[in-house]
Amino acid sequence: MNTIATEFETNIRKAVSPLTLDLPVEGMTCAACATRIENVLNRQPGVTATVNFANETAHVESSTLDAEAIVQAIRDTGYDVPDRTAELALEGMTCAACATRIEKVLNTVPGVSATVNFASETARITASAAVTTDALIGAVEGAGYGARLKDDADPLGKARKAALLQRETRHFWIAAALTLPLMAEMVAMFSGHHEFVPRWLQLLLATPVQFWIGARFYVGAFHALRGGAANMDVLVALGTTMAWIISAYATLTGRHDLHVYFEASAAVITLVLLGKVMEARAKARTSSAIEALIQMAPKTARVERDGELVEVDIGQIRRGDVVLVRHGETLPVDGEVIEGRAAVDESLLTGESLPVTKVVGDKAFAGTKNQDGMLKLKATGIGATTQLAEITRLVSAAQGSKAPIQRMADRISGVFVPIVVAIAALTFAVTWAVTGDSEPALIHAIAVLVIACPCALGLATPTAVMVGIGRAAQHGLLFRNAAALEQAEKISVLVVDKTGTLTEGKPAVTEVLPEGEYSQLDLLSLAAALEQGSEHPLARAILAHASSASVQPAVIQDFKVITGHGVSATMKGATIRLGAPRWISEFAPLPQSEVDALASQGKTVMALASDNKLVGLIAVADRLRATSRAAVERLKRDGIEVVMLTGDNAGTAAAIAREAGITRFEADVKPQDKASHVQALKTKGAHVGMVGDGVNDAPALAAADVSFAMGAGSDVAIEAADVTLMVNDLNAVANAIELSRASLRKIRQNLFFAFIYNVLGIPLAAIGWLSPVIAGGAMALSSVSVVTNSLLLKRWKP
Repeated sequence: MNTIATEFETNIRKAVSPLTLDLPVEGMTCAACATRIENVLNRQPGVTATVNFANETAHVESSTLDAEAIVQAIRDTGYDVPDRTAELALEGMTCAACATRIEKVLNTVPGVSATVNFASETARITASAAVTTDALIGAVEGAGYGARLKDDADPLGKARKAALLQRETRHFWIAAALTLPLMAEMVAMFSGHHEFVPRWLQLLLATPVQFWIGARFYVGAFHALRGGAANMDVLVALGTTMAWIISAYATLTGRHDLHVYFEASAAVITLVLLGKVMEARAKARTSSAIEALIQMAPKTARVERDGELVEVDIGQIRRGDVVLVRHGETLPVDGEVIEGRAAVDESLLTGESLPVTKVVGDKAFAGTKNQDGMLKLKATGIGATTQLAEITRLVSAAQGSKAPIQRMADRISGVFVPIVVAIAALTFAVTWAVTGDSEPALIHAIAVLVIACPCALGLATPTAVMVGIGRAAQHGLLFRNAAALEQAEKISVLVVDKTGTLTEGKPAVTEVLPEGEYSQLDLLSLAAALEQGSEHPLARAILAHASSASVQPAVIQDFKVITGHGVSATMKGATIRLGAPRWISEFAPLPQSEVDALASQGKTVMALASDNKLVGLIAVADRLRATSRAAVERLKRDGIEVVMLTGDNAGTAAAIAREAGITRFEADVKPQDKASHVQALKTKGAHVGMVGDGVNDAPALAAADVSFAMGAGSDVAIEAADVTLMVNDLNAVANAIELSRASLRKIRQNLFFAFIYNVLGIPLAAIGWLSPVIAGGAMALSSVSVVTNSLLLKRWKP
């Protein structure tokens, strides 16, 4: 192991000396900061540096210092160099043990946290900025595998994988052609005709299969053993070589008293290759969802330049360009509609089948399709900054992440091959001792080596995760990672916010009720003044109502937000307060019966007071979404209790809950207390999901076991959520939970099959009930069956 560590250190030194680095720098506030960092770096011996304040990067060339020292020098100056993420495309993995080995090697590099996905053949890495890409690639190559940065032009590596599949397929057909006569010999032997194919011809046919077509197994085994590990290649190479050697010895020495097993060694290699070809084809289909997302973006667009319409490559579009989208075309950018009207199909982004009408002022998104009409867009998001690109990144990252349920399979894969080799050796010894004949003992041992494979174990979870998360994206459900997909299945209590989740999130003022000498104009003017600048839905409702009534906001001073209660300000020496009736009642008497009557209708009531006098009441109604009641019923059928949290008073909360079919709710909940309510449910043993859309929901979303954010909600809520719902519909939460359950069922089926296959197959091979040929075929089919089972998830529908 010391030799391995030394090799990695050598690789890293190669990558950093001589050294060229482009480092991101955080914390610069002006050009003087950039100058200071540049001066500090250039004072270091052997270092030449330029710091760019505009793009916040430092370009450093060093002949003496390593990357870590350069990063530390920047940090000592008072600035930060953030960690970076990278994704490597891996080559040479043949089974789950390879993935486990590479992950272990990468995590050995200081400052690196890596996750390797065997199904997608990628490594997702978070690394200190001091760790270069060459160091990461060098570490992988030191373990005997290939690695390179993922190609932005071909993020799925389709070209490389297609070329590899073509080569594998060609090798399989050559192996099959050479093996077929040997299989005829085996069939003839069962019918009582021995030496149907002369031994010398068997040797000639089997040798190229063993050492040319099968060379990949020897290379893989060598690299694995050199790195201090063992993988599937070791098992195949060891088993088939033993069969070939004993057969070659019998043929070349003329020992006709010994059986030959050329058909076994050649057939095993051929069948394993067949399994790999079928597995590669099936694995390619697991990424079809992200492939569909990537293909949604058009390659060219029509852009207005100097008053003329020109067709340009998508990469030449600039933010602010005016883009024309005609009937039947796909939108090339995110943008704001500045002219035209069209029905746009957003199904691949949101999962909604009905087209959405876009008019002037609406936002439209790249990858959606103009079904009817014409649009002119002002580009606001281009290339990698579009919503489509962000969704693609999220889905790709989630598919490459590792589910907690996979940990057990990873631990087993890491020790699987040495245990199988030990079982094969024990089988050989025991069989020889019992039968007194080394020949059947050797065949039994070969069958044990050939049938055992950790591939099915390694593919069981990631293939189901890839298909499940991809399928989710096709229905407007964006899981942040595989852990969220796994945890969603366990939800027993779903906490929902009222505004924007159960309701449409578009409240409107229904009553303006002034008191005493105050008029509606006075009440609206003061309320509008207090709500200016607020983005809360209730504030927007009041401002919209005041604007429609042509009411000018009053002039106020000393504005304050009283968290969980309302807002206050001063005007002409008086303190003006607007907020929850319960809070206002501390300063002015309220007509409680009137407040209760409005609340019982499901309306949100706000009171406004000037010092200790009530100015009036404002009632706001937010309609329940048409789908909310059906969604609540569906969640109940799925065994999930729905709990509503709202800042409204008990009367309003009860009315909304009754309309939505919810029996359990909490009223008068302050935003800062939502998280503690979620925590209280968790302490009672519930697995809690939380749905929200506002800034004030973020702490509660973070406290939940699984959090869901409405896609039209605030950026803060989406950032805190485990699952983003592109459709503002509670049914999307039910979809996510049901898809999670379907995915976990597939994972458990896969793991059961992979375990039971090895648990039954190895003993049967050890006692001689399975020949090496049958064992090889079973091993090849085990991986294919797991991937195929995962692909059945593509049939899932909400």
